Amino acid sequence: MEVKVYHYPLLMRNRLDRYFEISSRGSTMSREVRGGLATFFTMAYIVVLNPLILHGALDGNEAKLGGADGIPKIAAATALVAGLMTILMGVVGRFPLALAAGLGVNAMVAYEIAPKMTWADAMGLVVIEGLIIAVLVLTGLRTAIFHSVPTQLKAAIGVGIGLFIALIGFVDAGFVKSTGVGAPPIGLGIGGKIVTWPGLVFVLGLLLTIVLMVRKVKGALLIGIVTTTVIAIVVQAIAKIGPGARGWSLNVPEIPKTWFAVPDLSLIGQFNVLDSWAKAGPLVCAMFVFTLLITDFFDSMGTMVAVGQEGGLVTKDGSVPRAKEILLVDSIAAAAGGAASTSSNTSYIESAAGVAEGARTGFANLITGALFLVAMFMAPLVAVVPFEAASTALVVVGFLMMIGVKNIDWSDYEIAIPAFLTIVLMPFTYSISNGIGAGFITYALIKLVRGKAREVHPLLWVVAALFILYFLRGVTDVILK
Repeated sequence: MEVKVYHYPLLMRNRLDRYFEISSRGSTMSREVRGGLATFFTMAYIVVLNPLILHGALDGNEAKLGGADGIPKIAAATALVAGLMTILMGVVGRFPLALAAGLGVNAMVAYEIAPKMTWADAMGLVVIEGLIIAVLVLTGLRTAIFHSVPTQLKAAIGVGIGLFIALIGFVDAGFVKSTGVGAPPIGLGIGGKIVTWPGLVFVLGLLLTIVLMVRKVKGALLIGIVTTTVIAIVVQAIAKIGPGARGWSLNVPEIPKTWFAVPDLSLIGQFNVLDSWAKAGPLVCAMFVFTLLITDFFDSMGTMVAVGQEGGLVTKDGSVPRAKEILLVDSIAAAAGGAASTSSNTSYIESAAGVAEGARTGFANLITGALFLVAMFMAPLVAVVPFEAASTALVVVGFLMMIGVKNIDWSDYEIAIPAFLTIVLMPFTYSISNGIGAGFITYALIKLVRGKAREVHPLLWVVAALFILYFLRGVTDVILK
């Protein structure tokens, strides 16, 4: 009688290979592990950056998210959701695409939405947005809406968000400040000069990060944040600066008493789905949800295609395998981010770093996601990082998003003018929604007066009309009174 002996490690390895299609996609386990590590270290900065952005703003009740000690709470929740959603993408989407709190969306939540309501209300709108996207994915409407907006206008949205993020970085670091006078309204540092130690730390950190970027050092943003934080700690130890107008913008960089701790996940579930509609008004909330949706919408689909192209995973007809599953997980991640008070989670272009290291399947996500879950226990370290260190990453990410400006035909006024207004109004009005609205309205108007109204997708006409109502809400409030 023959006795079969099973080699369970080998059996498990073969099952994983078949499920994730590792061999069939021309990859190996070691490449997937290496790719997962590369992706984590290129996007781990978000565990530091997201808490600083969200905690740097006040809601309509003048409250900070999570209270005075909210930064470690936000960091822990950020790492948790990023870890779980990245693993879910790997298992369901089987695609090397990691997810975390989206830059740009978190800024919108912090500086536009929360001030008009409570943090719980704002996060409730994020949950609504994620659920709507999930429905659109399941019904196939997400693809239809994606194609309704001209490609160059999509590029302009990304560029505008990039400039907005960069401006937030400069302001949070104190590199750009209000002058307190009519003209100019903002200026460099204090009195047009960099006269503080924190300001100098930011400049050194930014230059260091730029050098790392141009030398194509993997994890450049994270290395830049960590190194700048170390410099800030040394400066603080010597100069004893403290917070204030001439001091650190928020966190005072000092060696922490605790490096590891059981994560405080009390922010999970702190969201209200309906209260905001009564406080801010149905039109304002509807436009906020729509703007969140648009901001998430195009970024996710573009990132999926870009990462797929980098890894040779796009088919001849331009589609991505398991695209529906990928986009569904992305929409679930958006809602999960709101439910955990970390803002909408979305796909990260930094996943391309993992693909460059050999990742071709969702197995790499298991490695990236596991590392994010480990990062939860290091949340106390986030409170050490000053804005002056973290903002270097915001400025560089702004540059990376700005690259899309080359995809706009500036000689064609029909698209160039809407693109211009989309780009400049985001940083100038400190509002992503204002930029998108201005771009959509002017695009539809120009096509109308040029006798090309049929070139505008019906969905875009509807959206433009909603944005007109959004911009006129101040006038209607006066009339109604």
